Amino acid sequence: MTATTDHGVPATTPDTMPTFAEIALPDAVRDALAERLAALPDPNIDIDRSTAKLLQIFATLPTELLQQILDFGRHVDTPGVALVSNLPVDAVLPDTPSDGGPSTDKTSFVAEGVLLGLSGLLGEPMGVLTEKAGQLIHDVVPVPGGSKTQTNQGSEVFLNFHSDIMHDVIGRYDVANPDFLVLSCLRADHEGIAGTFYADARDISAALPPATLETLRSPLFRLNAPGSYVRDVADGQEVLSDPVPMISGHTSYPEIAISANGVQPLTSGAREALDTLQEVCGQVAHSVRLRPGQALLINNRKGVHARSTFTARYDGQDRWLQRTYVRRSLWNVRYRVTDDNRRVHY
Repeated sequence: MTATTDHGVPATTPDTMPTFAEIALPDAVRDALAERLAALPDPNIDIDRSTAKLLQIFATLPTELLQQILDFGRHVDTPGVALVSNLPVDAVLPDTPSDGGPSTDKTSFVAEGVLLGLSGLLGEPMGVLTEKAGQLIHDVVPVPGGSKTQTNQGSEVFLNFHSDIMHDVIGRYDVANPDFLVLSCLRADHEGIAGTFYADARDISAALPPATLETLRSPLFRLNAPGSYVRDVADGQEVLSDPVPMISGHTSYPEIAISANGVQPLTSGAREALDTLQEVCGQVAHSVRLRPGQALLINNRKGVHARSTFTARYDGQDRWLQRTYVRRSLWNVRYRVTDDNRRVHY
């Protein structure tokens, strides 16, 4: 990995484009945000009003910081991952939920405000019925029954480099998926060793042998549907996409899509290329050990992410992240919208 501390070391492509950024809020800015966020109700009560209010609040960030976050979401040559630090936190935090759902004991919503406020600067938060029951705010916590799975419930196995994808009847799982993820830390794991890794497609492409890159750019792979879909909808059976490439698009600005729940190579050469891809991801990845008051902005198209193993004790003090899925626009996934909630999709 290119970095193993709480911060990460910026990598550059041959064109010297940075793929990692750090953004730190001054104490006075953090405190001003905290005061306003602490006064807000549960944002899930009226999500559109809440996101409008949060946009007003986060628009008061210093112009340089605000532009960094806005630019992260709108330009092709910006980093694929950014660590935002010194964010407000809840004064009192209840036990980490144990079932993968939201806490029913949380009485303040500063963390949710931070998560949705950052998300709103990147685009539109979205929900998916087969991921956390369509909730817009995902609580990412270890769950006993999922400890060895390639899902966000896991802890005992390395969560391989992947994109967050969506099962879709059109046969492509890399179309309706989120453009961005925001991961915010409420509580670190007991030992403070859990690492989140990000490998940018620009760094990956530069490090791959040319023949391997050519194979990965060919439609020789089928993505398995997300673990939540396979578990809850398909009774544990594989649900594979149409044949797709792993890496696609402009050579200077490539896009990458890997499913965490498995990829089926269609040839022996494709299998070898896939193995090499995972190895190279580990070699070029940035590593961050998230702490409370930190959030990761992840471009879900420019790169892939992973998570290390850690020890879950299921004692109410386990690692607790919150996550959002964000689209630049919800318009081109309108064919998936549900009748009950215009932000939630099939």
